[in-house]
Amino acid sequence: MGGNHDLEFTSFPNDVLRHMVSFLPLEQAVRTSILSSRWRAIWFPEQFSTGELEEIAAMLLRPAAVHHMWKLCFLTGDETVHILARKGVSGEVRLEFEEMHEEMTSFWLKLEPEVSAGGFSSSVRTLHLRSVNNLGKDFSSTLFSRCQFLESLKLQHCRGLQILDLEANDCLRSMEVSDCPEMENITISARNLHFFSYQGVTPLIQLKNTSKLIEVSLDFDGLRENTEFDSEDAVALLASLQEMLTLTIKGWFLECLCSAGVIFRWLEFKLNKLKELYWIDSHMNKRNRDSLACFLNICPSLEKLHIKIDPSRNRVPCPFFHHYLHEPHLWMDNATVECNTSELKHLKMVEVLGYTEEEDQLLLMNLLLKKGDKLDSITVTSRENRSWQVAKTPHSQLKQTWNWNDGNKESKKSFFALLMEDFLGFLYPAKAGLCYNTF
Repeated sequence: MGGNHDLEFTSFPNDVLRHMVSFLPLEQAVRTSILSSRWRAIWFPEQFSTGELEEIAAMLLRPAAVHHMWKLCFLTGDETVHILARKGVSGEVRLEFEEMHEEMTSFWLKLEPEVSAGGFSSSVRTLHLRSVNNLGKDFSSTLFSRCQFLESLKLQHCRGLQILDLEANDCLRSMEVSDCPEMENITISARNLHFFSYQGVTPLIQLKNTSKLIEVSLDFDGLRENTEFDSEDAVALLASLQEMLTLTIKGWFLECLCSAGVIFRWLEFKLNKLKELYWIDSHMNKRNRDSLACFLNICPSLEKLHIKIDPSRNRVPCPFFHHYLHEPHLWMDNATVECNTSELKHLKMVEVLGYTEEEDQLLLMNLLLKKGDKLDSITVTSRENRSWQVAKTPHSQLKQTWNWNDGNKESKKSFFALLMEDFLGFLYPAKAGLCYNTF
């Protein structure tokens, strides 16, 4: 073999290169455009202009032998709509609408299947719509209606979108909505939907006919301007999720519910099937720690709890409430919160990411270790990515007796410093009530 063993891919014709990268998933294939100007050339979008929406929709719905990229252009009324479209060989279509620079227009997006597809079979399995605007809403609705076998839908960064009304056929399994800052109302009817994710300002979410929904992510990022938190709507949303197995939820959302006077253990329903809970927020203080403890009262079957404290996330203050469903019951002393927290008979695993040795974090771990019958230890990871175990040990092995509610802050710090020092011998066995094993 010669001295140069590198295969000169760039000498191949565009059609051959496009065929080669089509063995990659569409998103990864598009990234080859950053390798060189030669690779970028094969991703230069083809221009496709027409006055017929049906013609564009038909092109996107047809099966593709290789990945394609087009710049679509069509008229709607007196306005021109521009879309960057990508279509993959596995049935993925990604549409990015050109953002409007003039004054934003609010709009309502209704997505529903076509009653009769006229014998035409769509190849689209995944549809990703980005930056849909008032001019592009009709085309989005038309395209969605023709995707009889659509399995996954993503809607992202749609400025002006206030109302989303989705009705899906039996094929839709996954639905994601994110970064739509004017969103007010979402209604979803999809009887085979398994996964739903929402990220953004808090809207009214109504899930109808979604009995097979097993995984939900609710990453609420505060309220829209001049709006109030509606605890009754929030409780109704949780009540519609009784079949789910996995939930991701923002600590702010639980804190708002408790601040409004919602007492989870008094609710008429429980999340009896919930096995795994992801709690996320930018910080942990007494309020969101206690609201998490309160929420665990409706999670009797919980097996895994993941707590992620990420300071890079937007820190959203809890709103002030002028009235309550019940008298505010939280924000009491730690012993009272502990007394009002149910036993977690099935909890087997807890991990804390972003740990900073804050007092509230330590108290939460102590609570979980006491209430979790099957929980022997907690995995803790600091912001510096150091990990260790926190375990419970019989009081008879403690070096000293300690009442947490007594003593000043400096004494508490000294106590936990002693526990951390003792826990280096955790495997031999441990000698402290909360013990740390670094690894």
